Amino acid sequence: MASIRTLADLSQVKQTLAEQQAKHAAEEAAKKAAAALKLANKNLFANSVGVVQPLQNKPKVLSKLKQPEPNPVQQKRDNAAVLRESLSDEFDVESLLDIDDSLSFRRPGIGTDVTKKLRQGIWSIQRQVDLHNMRTEEARDALGAFIREAHKHGMRCVRVVHGKGLGSPGKEPVLKSKVKSWLIQKQEVLAFVQAKPAEGGAGALVVLLKPQPKP
Repeated sequence: MASIRTLADLSQVKQTLAEQQAKHAAEEAAKKAAAALKLANKNLFANSVGVVQPLQNKPKVLSKLKQPEPNPVQQKRDNAAVLRESLSDEFDVESLLDIDDSLSFRRPGIGTDVTKKLRQGIWSIQRQVDLHNMRTEEARDALGAFIREAHKHGMRCVRVVHGKGLGSPGKEPVLKSKVKSWLIQKQEVLAFVQAKPAEGGAGALVVLLKPQPKP
């Protein structure tokens, strides 16, 4: 501290001490205010909510309700489609066949030139199914699925092998007549003729399917 020689020096010392005390008091007040603000923020949530009671742990009860079984919607639709396409063994086919040497078939509106082209092999055979030696029920289901899938994949000309019936009781070609009846009931079928000798002759049919509708 500087030496005090005059009254002016004493006055200056007093003023300096007063300023230092004021500064110290201000710093202390600021510290207290900061501490109070920190405490207030800490207790803000508790002060807002009030007294909190802890939740009591209660025993859980498991539901005994049985979960619903899955609903196979697509399978039901497929089954319904198969039922709509079911083929009858009692269908009268003879009146719908053309009276020619092979009893061919063409839907109303389909000209004789179509069956003529089928016999000539204008349409290439794209796929075939062999039904002979099958039981009636097996052959009916196999033919229905075959025609449905062939048409779905855009096939136009297919061959159905039914056999000549030589192995049937009494040598009667039972399956041969049933196959014609089933084909006429399939809406995908436009016409059919007996196959050429090199393609199965009396034991097979060449079938023309409807074209797929344009998108």
